[in-house]
Amino acid sequence: MLTRRHFITATATLFSPVISRPLLAQSWPTPSERAAWDAQVTPAFYDPATTNPWGLHPRLLPQRVEARAGLVPGDIHVDAVARYLYHIEPGGTAMRYGVAIGRGGLYEPGTYKIQRKAEWPHWTPTADMIRREPEVYAKFADGMEPGPDNALGSRALYLYLGDRDTYLRIHGTPFPTSIGSRASSGCVRMVMPHINDLYDQVETGVTAFLYPAEGDGPLEA
Repeated sequence: MLTRRHFITATATLFSPVISRPLLAQSWPTPSERAAWDAQVTPAFYDPATTNPWGLHPRLLPQRVEARAGLVPGDIHVDAVARYLYHIEPGGTAMRYGVAIGRGGLYEPGTYKIQRKAEWPHWTPTADMIRREPEVYAKFADGMEPGPDNALGSRALYLYLGDRDTYLRIHGTPFPTSIGSRASSGCVRMVMPHINDLYDQVETGVTAFLYPAEGDGPLEA
């Protein structure tokens, strides 16, 4: 069983979606469209450690922190209590990012593999999402095209259990003010420039550990 003893140490605090299913895309954005959208969502003179037009609490901005010995470089750890995502680096450090997690009972702690990555992905709400909140999601039943307003934002990392897509994602969000809260329908949200930085460092096949939030119970490894 994994507990908070496995977390990264970062000062006094231990480390720190909308759920979607793949849409069979008929088309994908061109390289020039992707570049234009990246420029649109990235503030001028962007510095990950200081740029904050979203009004985030400063602790939620990206920081390099010390990692606990023995954690595997490349893996991702999500502390759902502190709302932090950690990407473990070689040499005993990790990059820490602020995130939002699923509201209520929608967050699903567990141990997953990142088996797919996508830039400017399509998005389709699950049947459960449509049934739960038809007034929000029914209009997107046929899918949402990529772009800055897409629910998965600029990048998505797809979480699997074995060969099964869980429909859980670590992804960008067009709602950056939600970072630090329980706001999504299950996935882990990040500010788009932050996940753009993370995306380039993450290899498929690595493990993502999503630790329990308050009241979610233990994480079974």
